[in-house]
Amino acid sequence: MEAIRKILREVLDITPDEWDYFSSHLKQQQLSAKQFLVKTGQIARQIVFIDQGLLRSYHYLNGKEVNTYFACDGQFISAYASFISQTASAENVEAMEDCQLYSLSHQALQDCYDRFPRFEKLGRYLAEQTYLCVIERTHLMQTRTGREKYEHFIASYPSKIVQSLPQHMIASFLGMAPESLSRIRRELSIS
Repeated sequence: MEAIRKILREVLDITPDEWDYFSSHLKQQQLSAKQFLVKTGQIARQIVFIDQGLLRSYHYLNGKEVNTYFACDGQFISAYASFISQTASAENVEAMEDCQLYSLSHQALQDCYDRFPRFEKLGRYLAEQTYLCVIERTHLMQTRTGREKYEHFIASYPSKIVQSLPQHMIASFLGMAPESLSRIRRELSIS
């Protein structure tokens, strides 16, 4: 829980009273590998901070999985569009390994906003980080070669994500066939 407090200190310069209130709303949660935090069609009622673990978000397109986001230790994840709008999710959020999480319900976050308006800065921070991630990913997907996408992925993502995920999931995330990713990885190991 100290990692969350550190983030809140950096983003909000949180006071002890604010931390006490906020932390009283956090719920410890465990997910086993392959267990879902949210499934397509469900409403994402919570955002989670990953104390330990690895999760992914994905949807299906023409019967194939399309991975859209990966998060691990020290990061937040949810089906954000569903969480914000409290409508059915268009994506799944699944644990890739056993996870230790801290969850905050949508209602608890709204209560924090009401009680301590400075918490709206946390909501803005999360929204901004999500927006920047989407814009960067869109730009990358539209303007870079397969090799450049992969090089960016291994340079930008935590080593836990890069090293733990199966190749077909990384390929899906990068918008390429697994065979293309194999070729790129082979070329990079030779050069």
